[in-house]
Amino acid sequence: MDTLTVDLDRSPVREANRALRELPDGAAIWLANPMGRHNLAVGLDADVTVTIDGAAGYYAGGLGKRATVIVNGPAGWGAGENLMSGLVHVKGDASQSAASCAHGGTVVVDGDASLRAAISLKGGTLAVGGDVGPYCAFLAQAGTVLIGGDAGAHLGDSLYEAVIYVAGKIRSLGTDARVEELTETDVARVRELAARCGFDHIDPENVTRVASARQLYHFDTHAHDAY
Repeated sequence: MDTLTVDLDRSPVREANRALRELPDGAAIWLANPMGRHNLAVGLDADVTVTIDGAAGYYAGGLGKRATVIVNGPAGWGAGENLMSGLVHVKGDASQSAASCAHGGTVVVDGDASLRAAISLKGGTLAVGGDVGPYCAFLAQAGTVLIGGDAGAHLGDSLYEAVIYVAGKIRSLGTDARVEELTETDVARVRELAARCGFDHIDPENVTRVASARQLYHFDTHAHDAY
């Protein structure tokens, strides 16, 4: 099937998104001149490939199922927000809250991600080739985060069942997050994910595993200072 082109200088975002949601499985479309526009390729539910040829604004690829959304540049807040399945691939840096609340699928950021990446992650996967800012995986409930560079302060604050792998340095851990021993299963998991994302700079046997200490699952007045 030929790749279609939509020029966002000529088609409003709402009309473009309506056309994307009508595409059949297997279709591919090219969004030209995105110019940082918000809400591009949101709410898709088909096995399609959407290439955003340039910088995307807020919520690129959010609320999606099955689709592959590629951003040929940086992305603003909430890239892949509430993703259910499929792939959102940012070939640049991502602003705040990448992959926030993602239930499934994978969000890949080739560059750096700003603060609160993977906030409230609910089962999806976030893979960042570079560094992440403070409060990465804050309140993350389930899923996997792979960081190819360094992690900012308060990593994994109030973490639940999500697991974080860090290839670089960790500035500080958040409340109730702890470093755990790396297992063979972890190494295999990191190797597969790094290979899938094209992160050949990550050594799966030399990452740091961060998970929950499970001390804050239930409110306890004796531990109120930790909240």
